[in-house]
Amino acid sequence: MLLVAVLFLVFLAIGMPVAFAIGIAGLTFFLQHPELPFSMAVQLPLSQTQNSPLLAVPLFIFAGNLMNSAGITERLIRLSTLLTGHIRGGLAQVSVVLSTLMGGVSGSATADAAMEARLLGIGMVKKGYSKGYTASVIGFTSLITATIPPGVGIIIYGTTGDVSIGQLFMAGLIVGLIMMVMLMVTVAITAKIRGYVPERSKRATFKEITKSLGETIWALIFPILLLVGLRFGLFTPSEVGAFACVYGILVGVFVYRELSWKKFLETLRTTVGDVGAVMFIIALSGLFRYGIPFEHVPQTMTALITGFSTNPHVVLMIVVGFLIIAGMFIEGSVCILLFTPILLPMVVALGVDPVHFGLIMCTTITMGLLTPPVGISMYAVCTILECPTSAYLREMFPFLITVVVELLVLIYLPDVVLFLPRLLF
Repeated sequence: MLLVAVLFLVFLAIGMPVAFAIGIAGLTFFLQHPELPFSMAVQLPLSQTQNSPLLAVPLFIFAGNLMNSAGITERLIRLSTLLTGHIRGGLAQVSVVLSTLMGGVSGSATADAAMEARLLGIGMVKKGYSKGYTASVIGFTSLITATIPPGVGIIIYGTTGDVSIGQLFMAGLIVGLIMMVMLMVTVAITAKIRGYVPERSKRATFKEITKSLGETIWALIFPILLLVGLRFGLFTPSEVGAFACVYGILVGVFVYRELSWKKFLETLRTTVGDVGAVMFIIALSGLFRYGIPFEHVPQTMTALITGFSTNPHVVLMIVVGFLIIAGMFIEGSVCILLFTPILLPMVVALGVDPVHFGLIMCTTITMGLLTPPVGISMYAVCTILECPTSAYLREMFPFLITVVVELLVLIYLPDVVLFLPRLLF
């Protein structure tokens, strides 16, 4: 298995697409073990995708694209501006709140970061915000989107680790709101130091906020419908994804009347590309993952880490450090697919709740999207804003520290994460 891992890292280093890197590296495991029937190398990628809960991934990707095409995003921007535009660093605060609201629509940190860079980032730069600061704010606030349900990474973790996706969604709502508050405080402090002024001269009136809420209510109630449907057994996770697609079409066609046939076809084309990339990685990860239990990797990893300490808090901090480094080099969904079957049995054996660990793991790995050298969200935002990576790296540390502090809070206060899942389930 060591050779497989080394080959995978070498392939990534030379620029091979992630799906091919993981598939070819995984194939070498079967070449190392001729006693295994080679037909398994063909069957595993197919069987990997024959998983009903995994159907939620393409459905939620499609639903997110539909809701963006339906005109929901523009209305959420207006609401976010009314709620936070009067606070110091107004547009940066708008980014924090918008990412929170987009969590119930998008579910993808990279998609949210790219969207906000185009719609908010350019305006922030024109208002006097530095490009590095703008890119850092937009990038790190997109982590909230990946945490608020329906986060795609959380669905992949729940499916891979056989953990209740409904409970993960409930916990993700709490974690996302905590992250929103902490990032808003960070923005307020850094904006005051830099002298960034509010976007609005005065606080929005109750009438203005009520009117905007009326326009965006269809987007805001969707996460509530999703959680209620899961809690009362009205939908399975995959059925909720199908409901989300139908909901997006109905809102776009009959409520906002912005989802034309042309927009619908364009949304389908975009979704096919997004789903193809994610599912191809998931399929080929079956080759890589087969060797993990075969060569007792979880047991070896457990012995290695618990050799330092058996204290769950210490072990979780070691795991977070490992995942931060891994996330710098390996794409987020691949990290979740590869390391969930290795790390989850270990932490569960130490008494850590799998829902609690899932939120810590997904938050840590998603943060890797914002760090070099393989930070997909980082490069997307910097490219759109024409921001040098060096400028981004100089400005990112207050936000990076904030997310790390939040991870420590999650590690030491599991009851905060698990409060809502325990209450409702």
